[in-house]
Amino acid sequence: MSETAISAAQLEALWNRHLDGEFQSKDVEATLATMVEDASVLHVPVNTGGRGRAALRAFYRDDFIFCMPDDFRVATTNRVVGAGQLVDEVRVTFTHTCAMPWMLPDRVPTGRAVDVMMVVVVQFQGDKLAHERIYWDHAGVLRQLGVQA
Repeated sequence: MSETAISAAQLEALWNRHLDGEFQSKDVEATLATMVEDASVLHVPVNTGGRGRAALRAFYRDDFIFCMPDDFRVATTNRVVGAGQLVDEVRVTFTHTCAMPWMLPDRVPTGRAVDVMMVVVVQFQGDKLAHERIYWDHAGVLRQLGVQA
């Protein structure tokens, strides 16, 4: 693994390949290929994700990539790229029609619409993703679902 910093354009291209694996091709191994061996993912409001290749493989396979409503959409509203890191502000919309253990653990589908802003902080090591931390207003999401926060 190279520790040499890569350009902002290369960081964005790598991040876009990662997102493609998660949301377009829905390919767990392609997603993992963009990450260092001991990478971590943390959905801060609900403490889901994992650390290391085995834990992330299970997370992406069992709790994330295949646990998205059909109308799940992510739209980037702002992106800031710095030395070895990237921050995306995204608008996420979906109808809660399926179990979403990564975002709504232990919540049965409500059939209600959700519209929420998220912030994704990504740190890189060389030419791979090392850490992802995702933040959102979880109480606001629960209110949209008609659930007590």
